[in-house]
Amino acid sequence: MSENTMLKADEFDRRFDDGEDISDFLEFSQASRPGLEKQTVSFSFPSWMIASMADQSKILGVSTEAMVTMWISEKLPKTHRHTFQEHAQ
Repeated sequence: MSENTMLKADEFDRRFDDGEDISDFLEFSQASRPGLEKQTVSFSFPSWMIASMADQSKILGVSTEAMVTMWISEKLPKTHRHTFQEHAQ
């Protein structure tokens, strides 16, 4: 079937439940991941902290932003972290 072919909901569900590849029937350009939308914030840190975070992120092989995001997510209450981890998979 071409990607423009429409399926009735029950046929779509049956194919999904049977483990068939349904990707031709999905419009990924409109997809979203609720709770994971990016929002920019600004914090001020002493320069020694910035340098230390940069050094640590290089050791870990990730961006400083990714490292700080990970650290903060580890400190948030588990109820919020649980929601984040569910969406991140």
